[in-house]
Amino acid sequence: MTNTKVIGIDLGATNIRGAVVNNNSLSAIVSQKIKSDGSVEDVLNDIYKVVDALLQKDEATAIGIGVPSVVDVAEGIVYDVQYIPSWKEVHLKQLMEARYHIPVYVNNDANCFAVGEYHFGKGNNAGSMIGLTLGTGLGAGIIINKRLYAGFNCGAGEFGLFPYLDNILEFYSSGSFFSNVYRLDGVQVFEDAKKGDTQALKLYQELGTHIGHAIKQVMYAYDPQLIVLGGSVRYAYEFFEQTMWQEIKTFVYTKAVERIRVEVSELQNSGIIGAAALYYDSQL
Repeated sequence: MTNTKVIGIDLGATNIRGAVVNNNSLSAIVSQKIKSDGSVEDVLNDIYKVVDALLQKDEATAIGIGVPSVVDVAEGIVYDVQYIPSWKEVHLKQLMEARYHIPVYVNNDANCFAVGEYHFGKGNNAGSMIGLTLGTGLGAGIIINKRLYAGFNCGAGEFGLFPYLDNILEFYSSGSFFSNVYRLDGVQVFEDAKKGDTQALKLYQELGTHIGHAIKQVMYAYDPQLIVLGGSVRYAYEFFEQTMWQEIKTFVYTKAVERIRVEVSELQNSGIIGAAALYYDSQL
């Protein structure tokens, strides 16, 4: 890893966060609330404010941007961005490069998580890795032969949409499980579990079985060396670890179960770091 400085931008539902990433160290983070219900130009200007502020303080070789949407990776076009209705088709790479005159890399936020984890987190030295984001939904990024694989339409890794029981995997294998199935607030369940509440712990055990099933689907599809869990649900890992592994051990190929590694991400600001890591992935 060189001392190349890359700006990482994490485009969220309500905020844009960015920093200059140098290896795994970050500059001070710049944050900007976005006009999510505004025009294409309104949101672009919010992004420009963050990048402009970062470039005033430091230089950068490239810019990486993670977005919650489908992306034409080659052209850097984003489509149907979640929570930003006006962003139906935005040629983000072209617009950013015209303004800043440095390379810009754009990708889905789950892919950014995976590539960030590979270069700066638990994925270091793994030849193949899946980054599973367990949050409101279930997303994934795929590393094959040390490179990010996004698929032809940037749709690889949509395990959450696989059919499962009477719905899809995401319905049961994400933080939304509690509200979807039991009409309970997931944050409250987590707080109750930390206090040792029996019912809350039982719910997490059930969630663990579903997450274990999701991991088995990942193993059948890609047979990875490593799976790294990210997203807010990872903070409850101790509550669902046992039943998750009980389900994983029902995988048909016992040798694969013995060899698979499942780790919990410890990266802070993974959205920013992952966006910056798009540059490093492009250099391989």
